[in-house]
Amino acid sequence: MDRDYLIQKWLAGELTPEEEKAFESLEDVAFLKGIADDAKNFSASQFSNAGAYVDFKKALDAHKTPVRKLNWVWPLMRIASVFIVGLVAYYFLIYENLTRVETQFGQKTTIELPDNSIVSVNALSEIAYNEKKWNDNRTITLEGEAFFDVAKGKQFVVSTPKGEVTVLGTEFNVKQRGSFFEVKCFEGTVRVTSEQRETILNQGDNIRWFNGEIEQGKNTYSIPQWTKNVSDFQRVAISQVFSELERQYGLKVTLEKVDGKRLFTGGFVHDNLDNALKSITVPLDLDYVILENKKVRVKPREK
Repeated sequence: MDRDYLIQKWLAGELTPEEEKAFESLEDVAFLKGIADDAKNFSASQFSNAGAYVDFKKALDAHKTPVRKLNWVWPLMRIASVFIVGLVAYYFLIYENLTRVETQFGQKTTIELPDNSIVSVNALSEIAYNEKKWNDNRTITLEGEAFFDVAKGKQFVVSTPKGEVTVLGTEFNVKQRGSFFEVKCFEGTVRVTSEQRETILNQGDNIRWFNGEIEQGKNTYSIPQWTKNVSDFQRVAISQVFSELERQYGLKVTLEKVDGKRLFTGGFVHDNLDNALKSITVPLDLDYVILENKKVRVKPREK
């Protein structure tokens, strides 16, 4: 059977059993299928230029009129191959140049950057930076929470989905969890930019954004307490407090008839679940039950 005719019908999904056998017998059938699969992956990625390949296939699916011999197949295959090679090059030359550090539930870690800056990463957090270009661009991305002790030098930037923190050399803590974004300055001065607002923090200052509200205050301690295995909070919604408990202990907390917007000031330890729960629930007049499968139920205390 005609080669191009078989390929066109294969793309349209119209092969008869006899034609399918003939198509499968083509010498480069594996190559054809690989190119088609890669083109499908392109359509779901951020690189939309290669989407024409899949769009053309969809058009063939909708058009059932028999088509004569076509010569567009191989040029199209070559174009798709170019995009695939381009994506692979981008992935390995750019994306994979980043050094990534990721922590799991209840895990913390401390790393030293190429300029001798120190970063402590809290549970269920991730940082990434370009180690090879670090001396020219001291920028690190963060999702979660980390404490930075920055060596003096060029501008140092911590970028999060909710805002950026810029310093030259200082100690500060950044926490970004969903819509919660908080920066605490423990030494020197930092510049915080979020939601088109720029704020300068001096030693002992902090600022937070949560659900559209902004609040500035003073630090209670001289260093982040989570680095000493204690989570502390100053007028923070208890939904955020229990979310942090979940990250530190790797469990799921369910609130029953409890207002998650209630504010909590206090803290909990990271090495004893019962003590941690008591530290949160007793001041708020709540009860808790530890269930199987790492689940905890919290409800109002019966009177």
